[in-house]
Amino acid sequence: MTSTPGSPRPTSLDPGIAARLKRSADGLVPAIAQQYDTGEVLMLGWMDDEALHRTLTTGRCTYWSRSRQEYWVKGDTSGHYQWVRSVALDCDADTLLVRVDQVGAACHTGARTCFEADVLLKDEAVGAPAQGQ
Repeated sequence: MTSTPGSPRPTSLDPGIAARLKRSADGLVPAIAQQYDTGEVLMLGWMDDEALHRTLTTGRCTYWSRSRQEYWVKGDTSGHYQWVRSVALDCDADTLLVRVDQVGAACHTGARTCFEADVLLKDEAVGAPAQGQ
C-alpha cells in the first residue's frame, strides 16, 4: 500500500488510475450512485483512493465518511446494499459515476434516493423554447 498525492491514507489503488484522479483539497472525489437499469440518481458519496480501490475490487460501494473520518460499506449496518455494476470517471477526472443495483433505500433517511425530499424545480423547462418553435 502506498499513499498517493492528495490522499493521506494508504491505498492499493492502481497507480495508473490514481494518477488520473483530480481530488478535492482533502483527497476526495465525489461519487454519484445511480441505479444501473433505470438511471435513477440515488445518492452522492465521497471516495478517496482506497475507497475506490475497495469498490473496484469487492463489488460493493465503499465510501469515506467525512463526518466520522472512516470507511463505510453501503449496507453493512442498514442492509441496503449497493452492488456495483460499473464505475466510470467523468471527462474532467474529478467525479465518479458508480452504476449500482441498489437493494432497499439509498438515503440514510430511509427514502429510495437522497433527492426526493426537497425538489426545487420539477418538470419545468426554464428558458427553453415552447414546443413547435
